[in-house]
Amino acid sequence: MTKVKNTFHLVSLGCSKNTVDSDSMAQLLVRDGYQSVDKPSRASVLIVNTCGFIGSARDESIRELRKLAKSKRSGQVLIAAGCLTQRYGMDVAQQVPGVDGILGTRRWMDILQVVRDLRKTSHPQPLYHLPEAATVGTDEADTVRANVFGAAAYLKVADGCRRPCAFCAIPLIKGTAVSRPMDTILDEARRLRDAGVRELILLAQDTTDYGHDLGMKDGLAILLEKLATSVPDLDWIRVMYAYPGYVTDRLIDVMSSSKQILHYLDMPLQHAHPKTLYRMKRPSNMEWVHKTLEKMRAKMPDIAIRSTFIVGYPGETEEEFRALEEFLRDVRFDRAGAFQFSFEPGTSSEPLGDPIPPEVKQERYERFMEIQQGVSLQVNQSYVGKTLDVLVEGYNDGVSIGRSYRDAPEIDGMVFVEEKLEVGEIVPVRITGAMAYDLTGVPARQVLTI
Repeated sequence: MTKVKNTFHLVSLGCSKNTVDSDSMAQLLVRDGYQSVDKPSRASVLIVNTCGFIGSARDESIRELRKLAKSKRSGQVLIAAGCLTQRYGMDVAQQVPGVDGILGTRRWMDILQVVRDLRKTSHPQPLYHLPEAATVGTDEADTVRANVFGAAAYLKVADGCRRPCAFCAIPLIKGTAVSRPMDTILDEARRLRDAGVRELILLAQDTTDYGHDLGMKDGLAILLEKLATSVPDLDWIRVMYAYPGYVTDRLIDVMSSSKQILHYLDMPLQHAHPKTLYRMKRPSNMEWVHKTLEKMRAKMPDIAIRSTFIVGYPGETEEEFRALEEFLRDVRFDRAGAFQFSFEPGTSSEPLGDPIPPEVKQERYERFMEIQQGVSLQVNQSYVGKTLDVLVEGYNDGVSIGRSYRDAPEIDGMVFVEEKLEVGEIVPVRITGAMAYDLTGVPARQVLTI
C-alpha cells in the first residue's frame, strides 16, 4: 500500500502516564500537518513510545521496535521514544538495527525537531536527542497534557519522582519530581470539560507530592480545591498514585467535602511488613497506614481503596509474607494487585540481588491473589441491591459496559448493565450481581417500574 507523505503511526506502550506523553507528541505532529494512520505501511514516520520500567516491559518495547524495523520501507523513519530510550540510549539502537532516531522521555516536546532532522538529511547513524532537561510548564509547546478516551481523560499534573524506593527505576528515567503550573492544569481542565469530558483522572508518579517543588504544602489538596471551583460542572475527579505518609488530613477533608472528587484513592503500599518496607526504602510505619485508612473510612464510609504490592522482594521471609497475607484479610481493600519482584540494575536494591527463586515468587503471588479475590468478591457482594452511578463506555451484544466511582480505567472492574444505554452518559444502576472484579445491574428506573 502506498504511504502518504506526512503521516505517522504511533505505538504507545506502558502506563497511562506514558499515554499522555504519546498524545502530546501526536498533538504536535497533527498541528504541523501530519495525519495519524493505523497501518504502519501507510506512515512516513513510525514512533514507538517505549516503557522501560521492568524487564518484561523492556522486552515488549524491543519486540515492537524490531517488528517495525523489519517491515520498514524506503523513505520511512523509525523513532524510539520514551522511558526505555531515556534510560538506555544507544543500547536501544544497537539492539534494533533500523532505528533512525532516539528521543528521551524528558523531551517528548522535541518530536517535531527530531522528525525534521531525520527527514531532511541522510543519516547513516541514528540521531540521538537525549537532553537532560525535565518537562516544565511553558516548555510543553502549548499541548494539553491529557489522554482523552470517551468521556474520560487522564491529566498529568507532574512528572518524575523524588522518592527513594530501592526497587524503582523511575527516578533514573524521569528524574526528580517537576510539578506543572496550577493555572495551566486548571485551564486544561476547563478545555477538557468543554470538549465533553466527564471524568478527569489526575496522574503523576506521586500525586501527593504535587507542588512540593513549587514551595507548596498540601499541594494536591489545594489543587483539588481549585479544580472544584474552576470546573464545578465537571462530574468526576479521580486521584491516582498517592504516596503513603502524604495522605494528609486536609486532603481527606477536601475529598470528603466535594461531590465531584470521587471517594476513591489508589495508594500503592508495596508491602505490609516493616522489615520488608525498610529494605525497600519505603515508609514502614504500619501504624500510620492503619490510622489513615481509619480516617478515610470514617470521613468517607463508601471510599474505594486500591493498593499495589510486591511479592518476592529480596530477603522476604515466609513470616514477612504471612504478615502481608494477614494485612490483606484485615484491611479488606476494594482492589489490590501484586507484582513479582523484578531485578533492576542501577536501582539501590541492586546489591540485594534477586535471591528468591521464581517458583517461590509465583507461589506467593498466587496466594496473594487468592486472598484478594475472596476479599474483593465479598466487598462487591455488599453492593448488591444498592444503586451506583455508572459512566457508560460501550455496548456489546445487549449489554452496556461502564464504570462506577469504584473503578479506575484499565486496572479495576466494570459494571455490566442489561440494557442499551447512551455512551458517555452517567446513569444510576441498581446492582443485581457481583463477581470478584465486576458487577452486574439494571438501570435504576427499571427497578422502580417492577
